[in-house]
Amino acid sequence: MQEKTFPFTLSRVLELDKRTPTPFHVYDAAAILRRARALNDAFSWAPGYRNYYAVKAAPNPALLELLRTAGSGADCSSLAELVLAERAGLRGEDVVFTSNDTPAEEFVKAAKLGAILNFDDISHIAFARRALGGRLPDMVCCRWNPGPLKDGNAIIGKPEEAKYGFTRNQLFEGFRDLRDGGARKFGLHAMVASNERSALYFVETAKLLFGLAAELSAALGIEFSFIDIGGGFGIPYHPGEEELDLAEVGRGVKRAAEDVFVKNGLPMPRLATECGRYVTGPCGWLVSRVLHVKRTYRNYAGLDACMADLMRPALYGAYHHITVFGKENAPAEEIYDVTGSLCENNDKFAVGRPLPRLEPGDIVAIHDAGAHGHAMGFNYNGKLRHAEWLVGEDGEARLIRRAETLDDLFATLVPPVRFRAPFAAASAVREV
Repeated sequence: MQEKTFPFTLSRVLELDKRTPTPFHVYDAAAILRRARALNDAFSWAPGYRNYYAVKAAPNPALLELLRTAGSGADCSSLAELVLAERAGLRGEDVVFTSNDTPAEEFVKAAKLGAILNFDDISHIAFARRALGGRLPDMVCCRWNPGPLKDGNAIIGKPEEAKYGFTRNQLFEGFRDLRDGGARKFGLHAMVASNERSALYFVETAKLLFGLAAELSAALGIEFSFIDIGGGFGIPYHPGEEELDLAEVGRGVKRAAEDVFVKNGLPMPRLATECGRYVTGPCGWLVSRVLHVKRTYRNYAGLDACMADLMRPALYGAYHHITVFGKENAPAEEIYDVTGSLCENNDKFAVGRPLPRLEPGDIVAIHDAGAHGHAMGFNYNGKLRHAEWLVGEDGEARLIRRAETLDDLFATLVPPVRFRAPFAAASAVREV
């Protein structure tokens, strides 16, 4: 069973608060590396296996550089993510470009990096070919949407209602076009779940992909050198929930690969995943401070963070556990809605949550915020995005993103506005 603990002391949090006042995100490098290496171990039977970390989960080059030391590549879906991967030292087949509704300039950038182009739609093949002057890279991939063959889950929905991917028939046409256009290396990909903790789900997805790859190979005379079984590996957000059995995923996918490729004398493609949340999600926390306690029809604990800092609870009704520093062992004797200050009534981190009695000044850690946390931040109501810290394996904390200032927020206005009030840099880095 998964317990919810915070790996850093209150004194460490207060040290960070002196430099960048709450709210801020903090990540545990050692824990991130353990999870990245656990993926490698689960698929160690697969020659050339690689996890392409989903950059959208936590787009910071310091995290990408850390993960590169564990052999991870980068799965990118935009120009900015490609640039971040490049700045982290990732290029060539270290990068998979999995995009949709893609502008021409993003295909150009991906091709210049030598990234694996993962097409989302059959029409994108001709579009990218024109953008790249008539020639596609040697390595190309297509994303399959299995439609009614595969159930989705509550977060990602039914595959046949999703905007992503080729139909089965389109794949035969698309790979024929790619083959005839000179492509030499082929990949196949599917991503049909999000935050799924059933090992069987991923094994079944792999079986479908492997079987389809064999059919495409026989029909078109091509070999697949790369199969990406996707991401969506889930984490337990609630205390007491079971972790995904990663070893069982690995064993099941191995059996599926042997049944299709080994038994039929087909070459074994290189295996890949694109896990983001699984790697960094449990290894990051949003640290915030209680500003106000309001008692009306309910009890409200108002934080200095808001849904602009972590929008999953407001967007999905997602659960994130909350630890109150200094009250970890106190009884959860009061019920609170834990809120932010946006002019939106759904700006809540928790609704009806039992917690110890809260007072202004209490510091809290919101758990499992290491993926789709800071990454989904925004500036509604002029909220400024906050700092990020990475605590290394040696215990040293490194600032990997400073907090925004009002000058940052106003810099794109024409003409620009400069904010010179005495507190303009209140959220910037403080010198100790």
